[in-house]
Amino acid sequence: MIEVKGLTKAYRSHLAVRELSFHVNPGEVYALLGPNGAGKTTTLRMLATLVKPTAGTARVAGFDVGRESLAVRQRLGLVNGGMRVYERLTGREVLAFFAGFYGLEGHAFRKALDWVAGLLGMEEALDKKVMEMSTGMQQKVVIARAILHRPPVLLLDEATAGLDVFARRALLDFVKAYRDLGNTLVYSTHVMAEAEEVADRVGFLHQGRLVYEGTKAEALALGEGSLERAFIRMVKGAA
Repeated sequence: MIEVKGLTKAYRSHLAVRELSFHVNPGEVYALLGPNGAGKTTTLRMLATLVKPTAGTARVAGFDVGRESLAVRQRLGLVNGGMRVYERLTGREVLAFFAGFYGLEGHAFRKALDWVAGLLGMEEALDKKVMEMSTGMQQKVVIARAILHRPPVLLLDEATAGLDVFARRALLDFVKAYRDLGNTLVYSTHVMAEAEEVADRVGFLHQGRLVYEGTKAEALALGEGSLERAFIRMVKGAA
């Protein structure tokens, strides 16, 4: 579903991502793990066609992120930690606005709204203003905006940042539920415990390079039951 080969991004003399290659299978959660500054956000922004690669290629759902960016965007959703929506609008109004970008109007929009509200359990909040919602419900509006068009690929970048324990639990449960619908997710985080819960496969990113890739079970075995220990071991080995 996602194929990345030699992906590189340079900002003048700084290499944010260095010859990155990995793949994500259909219907799995791929956790891209690393500390702040490892290149996770830059990688996801390239996959989302928001940043142009300096070198290398990436394909999402069969489409090249450079040459077929519109087709990629039609099949992809993106959720960033700390992402906000218009606070003076209701949840319904926010989603109606973004539905226009996906060509969802009239009956098609109402059908999509019913689906996403049911999936996220936010039916009762649709007619509240965003500013009146809890942080967790605001995050659900952000997620709903990203998946209103039912994209087969969803990218989440530090999506639990700033969330309380209840909102964090709801998001992790959503990740697994969306995967179970047959969708493909890339879950970027520095919180190893979250990856231990939701990931099928993992990639360790350090200073823009992928230093390890494998199944979650393989990584846990490498770290004697801990992704954190596995990550530290691989980073030290790559030094």
